[in-house]
Amino acid sequence: MAPPRWIADEMVGRLARYLRFVGCDTLYARGWSDEEIVTRARAEDRVVLTRDRALAARATRAFLLTSVTLSEQWKAVRAAFPSVPSEPRFERCSECNGPLGPYEPSPTDPRANRVPWERVERGLALYRCAGCGHLYWEGSHTANVRARLASWSPQGGA
Repeated sequence: MAPPRWIADEMVGRLARYLRFVGCDTLYARGWSDEEIVTRARAEDRVVLTRDRALAARATRAFLLTSVTLSEQWKAVRAAFPSVPSEPRFERCSECNGPLGPYEPSPTDPRANRVPWERVERGLALYRCAGCGHLYWEGSHTANVRARLASWSPQGGA
């Protein structure tokens, strides 16, 4: 079973990024009114993620988070929705939620100024967001995200 599609309100923006890291289709409702969130969630069959009790009560499908900490929010979502992946994937842009795809840039591509070209030459895969053009690759940030997610799993401890 696939995880639901989400809309995360401004109270849970970091959680939205982590859901995107694991490949979940997650809109971040920065600057949206409650009415806009509820309307879009209904139209697109999305679950609203929020800490706002009133918003959760208005939405057709909502998951009310009670903790302010990212790790506890993650654990709550994973407990309620076990189909949410627990490993980072290169499927969704963490910035805009756009789909990622393989990318073959040239060193003259202005977006590629931070690309570790020596690692690309040895086979490091690059990915590009179809929406905003952001570039991704496996690196220290991904390792940090993996470690954080592992520490939040039931067998990972903290």
